[in-house]
Amino acid sequence: MHDMMKRNFQSDSKKNETTRIITATIGILLAFAGFEHGLFEVLQGNKPTDGLFIQAIGETMRWWKHGGEDAFTIIPNFLITGICAMSVSAFIIIWSLFFIDKKYGAILFLLLFILLTLVGGGIGFAPFFIVTWAYSTRINKTLNWWRRILSQKVKKPLAKIWPYTLIGAAICWFMAIEIAIFGYFPGQTDPDIIFNIPWKFLLFAMIFINLSFISGFAHDIERHTTDSK
Repeated sequence: MHDMMKRNFQSDSKKNETTRIITATIGILLAFAGFEHGLFEVLQGNKPTDGLFIQAIGETMRWWKHGGEDAFTIIPNFLITGICAMSVSAFIIIWSLFFIDKKYGAILFLLLFILLTLVGGGIGFAPFFIVTWAYSTRINKTLNWWRRILSQKVKKPLAKIWPYTLIGAAICWFMAIEIAIFGYFPGQTDPDIIFNIPWKFLLFAMIFINLSFISGFAHDIERHTTDSK
């Protein structure tokens, strides 16, 4: 019993917990976008999609000129597409929270997002889930490469910023979704100008996501260093 508890403690101590938290958070943010795509597709009702590329928000439900939300689906029905997108999104949230650190956690995370893309969950988040998946493969791995390139002078302050960059990523992500759906941005009414604003928020979201993971790696390295003393 003592040996088993010791092995479990050693296994937990090797896990990069901060990296797991960041991965789970980003996974939930991305799944939220898939879920809202699915919700709008369900609201379009039991009718054919008339093609692989669709607009998640129907013409009669749009709040502004460019508020259609592009998506791709292999299912030729809006209602079924939406149900599938919402179901896969919910499963991704559960997987991100409880299973991302398991043996096949990272690869199934990637496969679930590929499936979500194929059933109407949207296409704009593809670069984000690919990047998040790549970082998630480090949850149960050593961070020796990052340990070498992050000097101690950089590592200590960097390890402290991951919660703030993660919050920044979430804010930018939700701002992009809000503008894409409702077309509202303070002080701006031209829809053609507003159309480009979500892309800027998505760029900043991507920057913050990368900073969050790198900072998270620094935090995990610092934690492991402290635990080994």
